[in-house]
Amino acid sequence: MTGREIRSWLMDMDGVLVREDEAVPGADTFIARLRELGTPFLVLTNNSIYTRRDLAARLAASGLDVPEEGIWTSALATARFLEDQRPQGSAFVIGEAGLTTALHDAGYTLTERAPDYVVLGETRTYSFERITRAIRLITDGARFIATNPDATGPTPEGPLPATGSVAALISRATGVDPYFIGKPNPLMMRSALNAIDAHSETAAMVGDRMDTDVVSGLEAGMETILVLTGVTSRGDAERHPFRASRIVDSVADLIAELT
Repeated sequence: MTGREIRSWLMDMDGVLVREDEAVPGADTFIARLRELGTPFLVLTNNSIYTRRDLAARLAASGLDVPEEGIWTSALATARFLEDQRPQGSAFVIGEAGLTTALHDAGYTLTERAPDYVVLGETRTYSFERITRAIRLITDGARFIATNPDATGPTPEGPLPATGSVAALISRATGVDPYFIGKPNPLMMRSALNAIDAHSETAAMVGDRMDTDVVSGLEAGMETILVLTGVTSRGDAERHPFRASRIVDSVADLIAELT
C-alpha cells in the first residue's frame, strides 16, 4: 500500500476484469463497491471494434454490472483527440461501429474524398480495396492516425492480425508512420481521466500488461497496479526497466481499499 490517496480508478478490461468472457473472481464485487461508493472509474480497452453499449452488454453477460458511461475505448480517445485537434473535420475510416460511431458523435464527417485524416482501427474484415484507398489518400497528404498499436489480438484458435500489423503495411507502402492514440500512449490515460474529471495524482491504473497498461499509467503520472490474472507474471514484470507501483494477485485484493 502506498501513501497516495486513490479517488479515481482506471482499469483494463481483458486480463483484469474478464478472461475469455469469464469474470475474474472478485471483479463483480470490486465494480459493485465502486458504484456503491460513487467512486469515479472507467474500464479501458484498446479494442476499437465495439461501442460502449456493446461492451457493457458483454460485461453484463460475464456478470459485471458496468454502465455504458463507465467504459472508455481507444475509439473514444481517438475521437476526442481529433475533435480537439481539428473540430468538425473529416476522415476516411477503416474500422467497425465502435470507431465510426465515436467519430460521428464527435462531429466528424466520414468521406473517401480528400479527408483530413485516415483513421485506422480494429476490424475483422480488412478490405484490400480500402487499404489501397488509405494508402493513396495518405500519399496525397491525409494525416495518418491509428487507434492502437497492438500487432495481434488473442482468440481461442490463436493470434490474429490487429491494428498495428495493418498500420505497418500502410506505413511500408507510404513511408508515413501513424500517430497511435491507444495504450501505451499516455494520451489514452489523459483522455480517460478528463472524461471523469479526475486527476492523475489521485488516480490509479490497474492493468495486466507492463508494456501498455503500466507504462502508460506511469507516464501519465498515476499510481500503477499490476494484477497477475492476465498475461504477466511476477518474473515477467521484473524484466522491464520500469516498475509498477505495486503488484497484486487480482482486483479482489483491492476491494479492502475502497472506503
